[in-house]
Amino acid sequence: MRVHPAGPRSGELAHDGVHSGPPQDLNELDPVVWPLGAGRSGAGHLTLRGHDVRDLVAEHGTPVFLLDEADLRRRCRDYRDAFGGAMVFYAAKAFLCTAVARWVEEEGLGLDVCTGGELEVAVRAGFPGDRLLLHGNNKSVAELSAALDAGVGRVVVDSLTEIDRLSQLCVQRGMTQRVLVRATVGVEAHTHEFIATAHEDQKFGFSLAGGDALDAVRRVLDAPGLDLVGLHSHIGSQIFDSGGFEVAAHRVVGLMAQVRDELGAGLTELNLGGGLGIAYVSGDDPADVVEMGRSLARIVERECTAYGLPVPRLAIEPGRGIVGPGTVTVYEVGTVKPVEGLRTFVSVDGGMSDNIRTALYDADYTVVLASRASEAPAMLSRVVGKHCESGDVVVKDAWLPADVGGGDLLAVAATGAYCRSMASTYNHVPRPPVVAVTEAGSRVLVRRETVDDLLVLDIE
Repeated sequence: MRVHPAGPRSGELAHDGVHSGPPQDLNELDPVVWPLGAGRSGAGHLTLRGHDVRDLVAEHGTPVFLLDEADLRRRCRDYRDAFGGAMVFYAAKAFLCTAVARWVEEEGLGLDVCTGGELEVAVRAGFPGDRLLLHGNNKSVAELSAALDAGVGRVVVDSLTEIDRLSQLCVQRGMTQRVLVRATVGVEAHTHEFIATAHEDQKFGFSLAGGDALDAVRRVLDAPGLDLVGLHSHIGSQIFDSGGFEVAAHRVVGLMAQVRDELGAGLTELNLGGGLGIAYVSGDDPADVVEMGRSLARIVERECTAYGLPVPRLAIEPGRGIVGPGTVTVYEVGTVKPVEGLRTFVSVDGGMSDNIRTALYDADYTVVLASRASEAPAMLSRVVGKHCESGDVVVKDAWLPADVGGGDLLAVAATGAYCRSMASTYNHVPRPPVVAVTEAGSRVLVRRETVDDLLVLDIE
């Protein structure tokens, strides 16, 4: 399993401490990194679905998240088709608004929500309840009640307390709720420690190795009002191959066999979670969705055959893989500050309030000059935000034209996942809008926050 191929990428420090060279053409767009609808005009301006980014900025301002609607819909269909009869739930935590919920529903996917707030967005979007799946390690009584009111198809239970809590609510209502038990299978994706979620020392799920998962299954089977339909496993994020899924599937199918042999129960569903990676920079090599779908199906079929189990219906939860690649963030450059012998700091009008991932996860991004072409030589740059933090970095090491200056527009690729979802109002900076772009034009999905919005909660 890998996150990045070996060797430094553009703008990255090589092992000897020397920066790798700049790309041959600073104006070129790597199609693996940018949205399907991205391009360059004859004048060198970045375009999205044929619209000049300068015109989009003139209408919507900066910073702005520009979302290629056709890109997102295409990736929904790719996952749906690649995984055949599997249930595909879009992971709402990556990014959710009512429009995206409707697109996901129209493309035939389910929706994975993990809080009452995300559930409410789905309800307001009119998402069918039976295609909703509820996650969360600390679901409140209010959230579980709202899920039952919404007719949520499946609840992934994450603690013994929750099992008892949900059972009691179901008994009070005279209903039965389908559930899955989340098992922690001891497989850790090779990602940043804060987004690797399947090793034993973490808050999610029931330990398989310690026997807690089997105990949880037993508790659910004994609980009135609950219908145990399957197991759930999630091994991490930004995964580029099937190696980790293979080990996880072996262990969780083994648990299914144990449930059959010791508890006499047959389980019909197996949810392997999400985590498939995308390309953030040239050189990233994400797995082909079709091949990954075939690979996971083969792995589960093989394991079930070995245990003499019928093959369960698979489910997956892609989030980043659907919404991540199709969105770019456009900023306006404010100041440019060279630091002799090191790099040049290029400051933009956003930063960690609209993309915390660089500071939080040491994430890498691709950035280009978007408002014009340039033949100037490459300049090693650090794109930083306007916040009062030294860690306010958008792109750590990037090659930009040496003539970049105030008023220029920069575009950062692959910002659809988690950037707007994790955005804050730090330093009382309002959050940017999310704008859908199609061939026909653009429309605001989530409007720009204003200072009045920030002050509406401020009670004297």
